[in-house]
Amino acid sequence: MKKRLIGAAIALSVTALLAGCATPSDGGDAGGDSGAKPYIAIISKGFQHQFWQAVKAGAEQAAEEFGVEITFEGPDTEADVDQQIQMLQTALDKSPAAIGFAALDSQAAGPLLQQAKDAGIPVIAFDSGVDSDIPVTTASTDNLAAAAEAAKHMADAINHEGKVALVVHDQTSVTGQERRDGFVKYMEDNEPNIEIVDIQYGGGDQAKSADLAKAIIAAHPDLKGIYGSNEGSAIGVVQAVKELGIDPAKLAVVGFDSGKAQMDAIRSGLMLGAITQNPVGIGYETVKAAVEALDGKTLPKTIDTGYYWYDSTNIDDEKIAAVLYE
Repeated sequence: MKKRLIGAAIALSVTALLAGCATPSDGGDAGGDSGAKPYIAIISKGFQHQFWQAVKAGAEQAAEEFGVEITFEGPDTEADVDQQIQMLQTALDKSPAAIGFAALDSQAAGPLLQQAKDAGIPVIAFDSGVDSDIPVTTASTDNLAAAAEAAKHMADAINHEGKVALVVHDQTSVTGQERRDGFVKYMEDNEPNIEIVDIQYGGGDQAKSADLAKAIIAAHPDLKGIYGSNEGSAIGVVQAVKELGIDPAKLAVVGFDSGKAQMDAIRSGLMLGAITQNPVGIGYETVKAAVEALDGKTLPKTIDTGYYWYDSTNIDDEKIAAVLYE
């Protein structure tokens, strides 16, 4: 009898040990096992820009603080919608407790988001919203207001007259649409002597954005300014200006996001300035919101993570330096 009791105790111990070792990566149901940390799957728009690495750092900070496990992944480029959708499907197959999702295409993920809702998995949208009311909240920059701020500084730089153009990262994500529309609307509402002569879409790819900028400049030799709507777009525009040998005093370049290349361009005078988001804050607030959703708390429709304009006059200020990333 004693031997049987000892054997049963050993069996129970082994079972408990194996259950405790289950992880999201080996297929363990971290979302449903009350003895394990809740598992939150986070799918970003990509990994190729320093912005996403900063978002990841913020998410990891929150995961440690709130006692949850996370995975953070994104497609090879911000044009790989199909790859991102597959990542979302793979995440759903692991039955996470919650999902953080930054959509490349605001509509393409609809069926999978419905699948998450049907399974009782709360979805937190971040950086870019989706064309759906399924996400319980969206942690992002007010992109319309931020783009308008970029337009204001562009207008001041070109003395409120002349031709300008936009190189936008895409027209399918909410961020792409809002960073385009906020800039355009500001000019239309406030700057009657500024003409927007072209809007091109480079997928956030530096090389493609550089080629588009060169074509725009060739078509409009009297162009006064170009706005790049994300890190890759802005760096591409800077690269075009550099390769064409254009005097920065004659063509104002305004960007969005941060990263070493943009910061170097601003310090050297190739770029007038840019809008920086708070990427660490975006990642942190995404995980925090997921935890609060799991706790049954009511969340606001949006969580505004803030933005700042930075240029050569304030790039080294303590407040600005805290939200720049290299």
